[in-house]
Amino acid sequence: MDDKKLLFIVNPRAGKTKSLAPLFDAAAIYSEAGYLVSVRKTTHRGEATELAESLGPEFDVVVCHGGDGTLNETVNGVMRIPREYRPLVSYLPGGSTNDFAARRMKPRSLDVGKFGERNFVYVASFGAFTKTTYTVQQDIKNMFGHFAYLLEGVKNLDTLCPYRMKITADGEVFDGEYLFGAISNSTSIAGLMKLSPDEVSFDDGKFELLLVPVPRTPAAMQALILALINKDYYDSEGLIFRHVKHVTAE
Repeated sequence: MDDKKLLFIVNPRAGKTKSLAPLFDAAAIYSEAGYLVSVRKTTHRGEATELAESLGPEFDVVVCHGGDGTLNETVNGVMRIPREYRPLVSYLPGGSTNDFAARRMKPRSLDVGKFGERNFVYVASFGAFTKTTYTVQQDIKNMFGHFAYLLEGVKNLDTLCPYRMKITADGEVFDGEYLFGAISNSTSIAGLMKLSPDEVSFDDGKFELLLVPVPRTPAAMQALILALINKDYYDSEGLIFRHVKHVTAE
């Protein structure tokens, strides 16, 4: 019987360590499990998408190693493949925060969101902290991890501009000014905000909407800070949290 074929897409820039030992270990484990492993290393942004789309139909499984961005690129490539030829997708985390990493030995269904023409499995967001992933240099992220995100976020606080938005979520309308908004399918956002596993299901056909309105009074600001510190996203009057299937942002 022919070996099952596995495409291993590796982002060499991601992660806190440059040791190749874990990758050799992973390749050995895949081989022992009966997979014929083919490794491809990315050299530029977007290449994981190109590799997954062009080579994916030839493989039973596509495994990506890197951060959340590498996972997102890989999923976008696989989703461009006709459904009957799509391989399974697996994620070997190697980024500096790894919001979406989980260890499972069996395949499971996973909701995939669509933002314009792009797919996402983790989060689509706007406002505070959303630029941090792109503005923090990779070397700094590798050294400091979560702390790098915090540093950059705090540095941006004095230049925060409220976003005037009209958000329509499954027919419910929120019209106002917001500091931050996210449509996510994860228990962690940017390594900073944590959602309860009891509130998040990865395969229920819904994503979680979190909006942070601009506080209008000192008391409202205090309540917002306390809600964020205590991770009380669900019952706080200063935050908006919903489970949704469709969101329009204007």
